Amino acid sequence: MTRRRLLGAALAAGAALPLGLVGATRAAASGAPAPVQLTLPAPTGPYPVGTVALHLVDTARPDPVAGPGRRRELMASVWYPARDVRRYPLAPWMPAGALRELLASAGFPVDAVQAPLTSGHQGAPVRRSGRELPVVVFSHGAHSHRADHTVMVQELASHGYVVVTADHTYDAFTEFPDGRILTPFTDPQHAMGPADFAADIRFILDCVEDLAAGRNPDADGRPLPMGLAGGVDPRRIGMFGWSKGGTATARLMLDDPRVQAGLSLDGPMLPALTGDLDRPFMMMTAAFTRAAEPGVAEFWTHLRGWRLNVQAEGAVHASYGDNQVLIPQLAVAVGMSDAELLGWIGTLAPARAVRIQQAYPLAFFDLHLRHRRGPLLDGPTRAFPEVTFLP
Repeated sequence: MTRRRLLGAALAAGAALPLGLVGATRAAASGAPAPVQLTLPAPTGPYPVGTVALHLVDTARPDPVAGPGRRRELMASVWYPARDVRRYPLAPWMPAGALRELLASAGFPVDAVQAPLTSGHQGAPVRRSGRELPVVVFSHGAHSHRADHTVMVQELASHGYVVVTADHTYDAFTEFPDGRILTPFTDPQHAMGPADFAADIRFILDCVEDLAAGRNPDADGRPLPMGLAGGVDPRRIGMFGWSKGGTATARLMLDDPRVQAGLSLDGPMLPALTGDLDRPFMMMTAAFTRAAEPGVAEFWTHLRGWRLNVQAEGAVHASYGDNQVLIPQLAVAVGMSDAELLGWIGTLAPARAVRIQQAYPLAFFDLHLRHRRGPLLDGPTRAFPEVTFLP
């Protein structure tokens, strides 16, 4: 299968595109180059960022794949505005073991890159200003991982949000505290759909309620950062997701009123969603547009509340995520051609994609969770000439 056909098949399935697929054979054939240190842009908000990983077990959901008596396990990360961060180390983008599996799955040498450091200080105390913090939860795409939209996640945290990301076990590259590393299943028998993703996020919302009540949801009882327990507001919850996670965002909102506002990053909305939704919903489309995907067009007609559909010129399926800034760094390291790179990231310049990722989700959640109205969502602006508002 050619690379372009592989890309098209992945888009049709709503799948994530792992790092390094292009150029892997070329890099392997040229010997063992020095690892490339990838980097991520810093967030723009006024607060430093903290983060902590949580091991969560949903005792209400059996896991037949894991064996008799086992329950559904998830790895999650919580990101938040922090204080006194100096003595707390920065968290890597992904755990080392999970990253190696991600690279190997793409046919890339596992020692070709070093994971970027995020802006999140591990375990730093939470910055509190007297009021509980609004919460946003994130759902990744198929065959991906909870770190794949760290640019957006740490941007929200730097502006005062608590953001919870989770690996959808068996459809993610995930590493547990005991050293287990699980990779996505590829056989149809174990395929996970948006409804399975939504079930995971419902459990995450239960864990958010635990945090709000001052309880620690970590299955191993590891201590939480100071100020996190009792520091979140379960009455102000938003959600966003990419690809399959975008569809899961819509599905969850149809079933669970705890999520007050939802954002889909190029979700295909398949299987078709037909229930009416009266809460705010925004779509940032690229490949799965209303013109190209009947499921997206159908879902749009069922949005009865505030709604918005924007699209960046030149964006492809992965443009609203970390790949837009990480893939060009890999391109230099492996000698990727310009045509190959354009196949990955489209013609939307990475620096502009980062600004769009940072600005539009923040404006959306500020409007609907904090009631802070700004002009960005009112219509086209000269600050973002690439962004079209679709009627």
